[in-house]
Amino acid sequence: MTSTQPRGLHALIPTSHTGATPGERAASQLLHLRQASVPVPVLAAAAELIAPHLEDADPVTRQAAVAVHARLLAAVEEAARGT
Repeated sequence: MTSTQPRGLHALIPTSHTGATPGERAASQLLHLRQASVPVPVLAAAAELIAPHLEDADPVTRQAAVAVHARLLAAVEEAARGT
């Protein structure tokens, strides 16, 4: 018998229903994110990976991607200024 419960990291992501879109999962994660420390190249790479989702057909995914992309670019710019 196969379990329908989420496994791994997906089990830690709160969702209101089991069929959550990637945008809904990302938005849920962002609500809990307050601070993280990562190298600047990782931030830049993450921004590159998220960029294709800026035009996603799902409006929630698109909105979450825009928000995350903006935060990542702001963090990269802040690091470049040395603040």
